Amino acid sequence: MTVDLVQRTMALGAGEKRHLRGRLEATSTTTGIVGLTQRIRCLNGLGATVSVVAASARNHEGSDTTTYATPGHLPLYADLLFTAPSAGTYVCVLQGTAYSSLPGSYHLTALANNTWLETDDTDRTGARWWQNPACESDDSAGACTYVGGGAGRPDAWVFYDDGTPVYKWQAHPDAVSVSAQANLELTTCYQGTASCAAAMEVYPRGKNAVVDSRFELVQLDATGHTCRTSSVTARRTITDDAHHAVGYSSLTDVPIDAACGTRTFLLRIYLKHISGQTVKIDGIQSGATSLTNGIAFNNFN
Repeated sequence: MTVDLVQRTMALGAGEKRHLRGRLEATSTTTGIVGLTQRIRCLNGLGATVSVVAASARNHEGSDTTTYATPGHLPLYADLLFTAPSAGTYVCVLQGTAYSSLPGSYHLTALANNTWLETDDTDRTGARWWQNPACESDDSAGACTYVGGGAGRPDAWVFYDDGTPVYKWQAHPDAVSVSAQANLELTTCYQGTASCAAAMEVYPRGKNAVVDSRFELVQLDATGHTCRTSSVTARRTITDDAHHAVGYSSLTDVPIDAACGTRTFLLRIYLKHISGQTVKIDGIQSGATSLTNGIAFNNFN
Protein backbone atom coordinates (compact mmCIF):
# COMPACT_ATOMS: atom_id res chain seq x y z
CA MET A 1 0.00 0.00 0.00
CA THR A 2 1.23 3.50 -0.89
CA VAL A 3 0.19 6.50 1.20
CA ASP A 4 0.73 10.24 0.62
CA LEU A 5 2.31 11.56 3.82
CA VAL A 6 3.41 15.20 3.36
CA GLN A 7 3.28 17.65 0.47
CA ARG A 8 4.78 20.97 -0.59
CA THR A 9 3.36 23.39 -3.16
CA MET A 10 5.77 25.53 -5.19
CA ALA A 11 5.15 28.27 -7.75
CA LEU A 12 8.17 28.22 -10.06
CA GLY A 13 9.37 29.89 -13.21
CA ALA A 14 10.61 27.84 -16.16
CA GLY A 15 13.98 26.27 -15.35
CA GLU A 16 13.92 27.10 -11.64
CA LYS A 17 15.50 24.43 -9.42
CA ARG A 18 14.67 23.28 -5.91
CA HIS A 19 16.37 20.72 -3.67
CA LEU A 20 13.79 18.63 -1.84
CA ARG A 21 14.71 16.32 1.07
CA GLY A 22 12.26 13.90 2.64
CA ARG A 23 12.43 11.94 5.88
CA LEU A 24 10.16 9.04 6.78
CA GLU A 25 10.44 7.51 10.25
CA ALA A 26 8.39 4.35 10.69
CA THR A 27 7.47 1.99 13.50
CA SER A 28 5.93 -1.45 13.05
CA THR A 29 3.22 -3.51 14.73
CA THR A 30 5.01 -6.79 13.95
CA THR A 31 8.36 -8.32 14.82
CA GLY A 32 8.53 -9.65 11.25
CA ILE A 33 10.30 -8.02 8.32
CA VAL A 34 8.31 -5.51 6.23
CA GLY A 35 9.62 -3.75 3.13
CA LEU A 36 9.52 0.06 3.23
CA THR A 37 10.05 2.51 0.35
CA GLN A 38 9.73 6.27 0.41
CA ARG A 39 9.40 8.44 -2.69
CA ILE A 40 9.45 12.14 -3.53
CA ARG A 41 7.15 12.73 -6.48
CA CYS A 42 6.37 16.14 -8.05
CA LEU A 43 3.14 16.73 -9.97
CA ASN A 44 2.13 19.46 -12.41
CA GLY A 45 -1.23 21.25 -12.55
CA LEU A 46 -2.75 18.30 -14.44
CA GLY A 47 -1.69 15.84 -11.75
CA ALA A 48 0.98 14.20 -13.93
CA THR A 49 4.36 13.21 -12.48
CA VAL A 50 7.10 15.53 -13.69
CA SER A 51 10.66 14.38 -14.23
CA VAL A 52 12.28 11.73 -12.07
CA VAL A 53 10.92 10.31 -8.81
CA ALA A 54 13.52 10.08 -6.01
CA ALA A 55 13.29 7.03 -3.74
CA SER A 56 15.03 5.07 -1.00
CA ALA A 57 14.20 1.67 0.46
CA ARG A 58 15.01 -0.61 3.38
CA ASN A 59 13.27 -3.46 5.16
CA HIS A 60 11.84 -2.57 8.56
CA GLU A 61 13.26 -5.35 10.71
CA GLY A 62 10.47 -5.34 13.29
CA SER A 63 9.14 -3.64 16.39
CA ASP A 64 11.71 -5.46 18.53
CA THR A 65 14.72 -4.21 16.52
CA THR A 66 17.42 -2.65 18.72
CA THR A 67 20.00 -1.78 16.04
CA TYR A 68 18.32 1.51 15.04
CA ALA A 69 19.26 4.74 16.84
CA THR A 70 15.86 4.54 18.51
CA PRO A 71 14.82 0.87 18.93
CA GLY A 72 12.02 -0.07 16.55
CA HIS A 73 12.18 3.29 14.70
CA LEU A 74 13.49 3.10 11.11
CA PRO A 75 14.34 6.45 9.44
CA LEU A 76 14.76 6.80 5.66
CA TYR A 77 15.87 9.85 3.68
CA ALA A 78 15.51 10.72 0.00
CA ASP A 79 16.68 13.72 -2.04
CA LEU A 80 15.48 15.22 -5.31
CA LEU A 81 16.72 18.11 -7.43
CA PHE A 82 13.57 19.28 -9.18
CA THR A 83 13.75 21.52 -12.25
CA ALA A 84 10.52 23.13 -13.43
CA PRO A 85 10.06 22.37 -17.15
CA SER A 86 7.76 25.39 -17.50
CA ALA A 87 6.32 28.15 -15.33
CA GLY A 88 3.56 26.92 -13.07
CA THR A 89 2.54 25.49 -9.72
CA TYR A 90 3.89 22.10 -8.70
CA VAL A 91 2.89 19.86 -5.80
CA CYS A 92 5.64 17.61 -4.45
CA VAL A 93 4.56 14.67 -2.29
CA LEU A 94 6.41 12.41 0.14
CA GLN A 95 4.96 8.91 -0.21
CA GLY A 96 5.46 5.75 1.83
CA THR A 97 4.93 2.17 0.63
CA ALA A 98 4.90 -0.97 2.82
CA TYR A 99 5.02 -4.51 1.40
CA SER A 100 5.48 -8.01 2.82
CA SER A 101 4.38 -11.63 2.45
CA LEU A 102 3.87 -12.01 6.21
CA PRO A 103 0.68 -13.78 7.24
CA GLY A 104 -1.93 -11.99 9.32
CA SER A 105 -2.43 -8.27 9.80
CA TYR A 106 0.28 -5.69 10.44
CA HIS A 107 1.06 -2.10 9.56
CA LEU A 108 3.83 0.48 9.65
CA THR A 109 3.22 3.92 11.15
CA ALA A 110 4.88 7.10 9.87
CA LEU A 111 5.62 9.28 12.90
CA ALA A 112 4.22 12.75 12.31
CA ASN A 113 6.85 14.74 14.21
CA ASN A 114 9.74 12.89 12.55
CA THR A 115 8.38 12.57 9.01
CA TRP A 116 8.78 15.64 6.82
CA LEU A 117 9.44 17.10 3.37
CA GLU A 118 11.51 20.25 3.08
CA THR A 119 12.51 22.40 0.12
CA ASP A 120 14.63 25.42 -0.71
CA ASP A 121 12.99 28.83 -0.80
CA THR A 122 15.08 30.12 -3.72
CA ASP A 123 16.48 28.89 -7.03
CA ARG A 124 19.43 26.48 -6.89
CA THR A 125 21.09 28.18 -9.85
CA GLY A 126 23.30 25.86 -11.89
CA ALA A 127 22.80 22.79 -9.67
CA ARG A 128 23.12 19.39 -11.38
CA TRP A 129 21.46 15.97 -10.85
CA TRP A 130 23.16 12.59 -11.48
CA GLN A 131 21.49 9.19 -11.62
CA ASN A 132 22.78 5.77 -12.63
CA PRO A 133 21.24 3.58 -15.37
CA ALA A 134 18.15 1.37 -15.48
CA CYS A 135 18.17 -1.45 -12.93
CA GLU A 136 14.81 -3.10 -12.30
CA SER A 137 13.99 -4.70 -8.97
CA ASP A 138 14.34 -8.31 -10.19
CA ASP A 139 16.99 -7.49 -12.83
CA SER A 140 15.42 -9.95 -15.27
CA ALA A 141 17.20 -8.13 -18.11
CA GLY A 142 20.64 -8.39 -16.44
CA ALA A 143 21.17 -4.63 -16.64
CA CYS A 144 22.37 -3.96 -13.07
CA THR A 145 25.91 -3.58 -11.76
CA TYR A 146 27.03 -5.98 -9.00
CA VAL A 147 30.02 -5.86 -6.67
CA GLY A 148 31.12 -9.00 -4.84
CA GLY A 149 32.10 -12.63 -5.28
CA GLY A 150 31.16 -15.12 -7.99
CA ALA A 151 30.09 -13.30 -11.13
CA GLY A 152 30.20 -9.88 -9.43
CA ARG A 153 32.88 -7.27 -10.00
CA PRO A 154 35.42 -6.57 -7.21
CA ASP A 155 34.68 -2.84 -7.44
CA ALA A 156 32.81 -0.24 -9.49
CA TRP A 157 32.57 3.49 -10.15
CA VAL A 158 29.03 4.89 -9.84
CA PHE A 159 28.27 7.79 -12.25
CA TYR A 160 31.60 7.10 -13.95
CA ASP A 161 31.85 3.63 -15.54
CA ASP A 162 28.25 2.48 -15.07
CA GLY A 163 27.18 2.89 -18.69
CA THR A 164 26.04 6.51 -18.53
CA PRO A 165 28.06 9.25 -20.25
CA VAL A 166 30.53 10.91 -17.88
CA TYR A 167 29.20 14.40 -17.16
CA LYS A 168 31.59 17.29 -16.57
CA TRP A 169 29.81 19.89 -14.44
CA GLN A 170 30.70 23.57 -14.69
CA ALA A 171 30.56 25.53 -11.46
CA HIS A 172 28.88 28.91 -11.88
CA PRO A 173 31.28 31.81 -12.63
CA ASP A 174 30.06 33.62 -9.50
CA ALA A 175 30.22 30.63 -7.14
CA VAL A 176 32.70 30.97 -4.26
CA SER A 177 32.65 27.24 -3.50
CA VAL A 178 30.66 24.11 -4.34
CA SER A 179 28.92 21.34 -2.37
CA ALA A 180 27.81 17.87 -3.37
CA GLN A 181 25.93 14.88 -2.01
CA ALA A 182 25.05 11.35 -3.09
CA ASN A 183 22.58 8.64 -2.05
CA LEU A 184 23.81 5.13 -2.88
CA GLU A 185 21.23 2.31 -2.62
CA LEU A 186 22.57 -1.25 -2.36
CA THR A 187 20.76 -4.60 -2.19
CA THR A 188 22.20 -7.88 -0.83
CA CYS A 189 21.99 -10.87 -3.18
CA TYR A 190 21.41 -13.86 -0.91
CA GLN A 191 20.28 -17.17 -2.39
CA GLY A 192 16.59 -17.18 -3.22
CA THR A 193 16.05 -13.43 -3.22
CA ALA A 194 13.79 -12.01 -5.92
CA SER A 195 15.91 -8.85 -6.11
CA CYS A 196 19.02 -10.01 -8.00
CA ALA A 197 20.06 -11.98 -11.05
CA ALA A 198 20.39 -15.66 -10.04
CA ALA A 199 24.06 -15.78 -11.10
CA MET A 200 24.87 -13.22 -8.39
CA GLU A 201 23.42 -15.24 -5.50
CA VAL A 202 26.47 -16.88 -3.87
CA TYR A 203 25.62 -17.39 -0.18
CA PRO A 204 22.53 -18.35 1.86
CA ARG A 205 20.63 -15.64 3.71
CA GLY A 206 22.43 -14.42 6.83
CA LYS A 207 25.89 -13.85 5.38
CA ASN A 208 25.38 -10.06 5.11
CA ALA A 209 27.73 -7.78 3.13
CA VAL A 210 30.52 -5.32 3.91
CA VAL A 211 31.56 -2.66 1.36
CA ASP A 212 33.78 0.41 1.30
CA SER A 213 32.70 3.55 -0.54
CA ARG A 214 34.50 6.76 -1.46
CA PHE A 215 32.48 9.75 -2.63
CA GLU A 216 34.57 12.09 -4.78
CA LEU A 217 34.20 15.56 -6.24
CA VAL A 218 37.08 16.03 -8.69
CA GLN A 219 38.14 19.41 -10.09
CA LEU A 220 39.77 19.02 -13.50
CA ASP A 221 42.61 20.94 -15.10
CA ALA A 222 42.66 22.44 -18.58
CA THR A 223 43.73 19.11 -20.10
CA GLY A 224 40.73 17.29 -18.56
CA HIS A 225 42.82 15.48 -15.94
CA THR A 226 42.48 15.48 -12.17
CA CYS A 227 43.72 18.65 -10.48
CA ARG A 228 42.15 18.47 -7.02
CA THR A 229 40.04 15.73 -5.38
CA SER A 230 37.78 16.15 -2.36
CA SER A 231 36.43 12.92 -0.91
CA VAL A 232 34.74 11.20 2.02
CA THR A 233 34.93 7.48 2.80
CA ALA A 234 32.68 5.04 4.64
CA ARG A 235 32.56 1.34 5.48
CA ARG A 236 29.04 -0.06 5.35
CA THR A 237 27.48 -3.32 6.48
CA ILE A 238 24.23 -4.24 4.72
CA THR A 239 22.42 -7.04 6.53
CA ASP A 240 20.29 -9.56 4.70
CA ASP A 241 17.38 -8.63 6.99
CA ALA A 242 17.60 -4.98 5.92
CA HIS A 243 18.31 -6.28 2.37
CA HIS A 244 18.06 -2.82 0.79
CA ALA A 245 20.02 0.02 2.37
CA VAL A 246 20.84 3.55 1.29
CA GLY A 247 24.09 5.30 2.28
CA TYR A 248 24.32 9.08 2.38
CA SER A 249 27.53 11.03 1.59
CA SER A 250 28.17 14.77 1.39
CA LEU A 251 30.93 17.30 0.79
CA THR A 252 30.29 20.88 1.91
CA ASP A 253 31.92 24.15 0.86
CA VAL A 254 34.59 22.64 -1.37
CA PRO A 255 36.94 25.43 -2.56
CA ILE A 256 37.21 26.13 -6.28
CA ASP A 257 40.97 26.08 -6.89
CA ALA A 258 41.89 28.83 -9.35
CA ALA A 259 45.23 27.13 -9.97
CA CYS A 260 43.42 24.29 -11.75
CA GLY A 261 42.56 26.65 -14.60
CA THR A 262 38.95 25.48 -14.93
CA ARG A 263 35.72 25.36 -12.90
CA THR A 264 34.95 21.86 -14.20
CA PHE A 265 34.11 18.97 -11.85
CA LEU A 266 33.39 15.25 -11.93
CA LEU A 267 31.13 13.63 -9.32
CA ARG A 268 31.50 9.89 -8.69
CA ILE A 269 31.43 7.11 -6.08
CA TYR A 270 34.00 4.32 -5.83
CA LEU A 271 32.53 1.12 -4.36
CA LYS A 272 34.64 -1.88 -3.28
CA HIS A 273 33.39 -5.23 -2.00
CA ILE A 274 35.07 -6.32 1.25
CA SER A 275 33.24 -9.47 2.34
CA GLY A 276 29.98 -11.39 2.40
CA GLN A 277 27.11 -11.21 -0.06
CA THR A 278 27.38 -9.74 -3.51
CA VAL A 279 25.50 -6.44 -3.62
CA LYS A 280 23.49 -4.87 -6.42
CA ILE A 281 23.82 -1.14 -7.11
CA ASP A 282 20.21 -0.05 -7.48
CA GLY A 283 19.33 2.34 -10.29
CA ILE A 284 16.34 3.63 -12.25
CA GLN A 285 13.22 1.48 -11.91
CA SER A 286 10.16 1.59 -14.20
CA GLY A 287 11.83 4.30 -16.26
CA ALA A 288 11.28 7.03 -13.67
CA THR A 289 12.21 6.07 -10.08
CA SER A 290 15.80 6.82 -9.04
CA LEU A 291 17.29 4.92 -6.08
CA THR A 292 20.93 6.02 -6.52
CA ASN A 293 21.61 9.67 -7.30
CA GLY A 294 23.82 12.68 -6.68
CA ILE A 295 23.56 16.47 -6.67
CA ALA A 296 26.15 19.25 -7.04
CA PHE A 297 25.40 22.79 -5.84
CA ASN A 298 26.92 26.23 -6.32
CA ASN A 299 27.56 28.28 -3.17
CA PHE A 300 27.42 32.01 -3.75
CA ASN A 301 28.26 33.33 -0.27
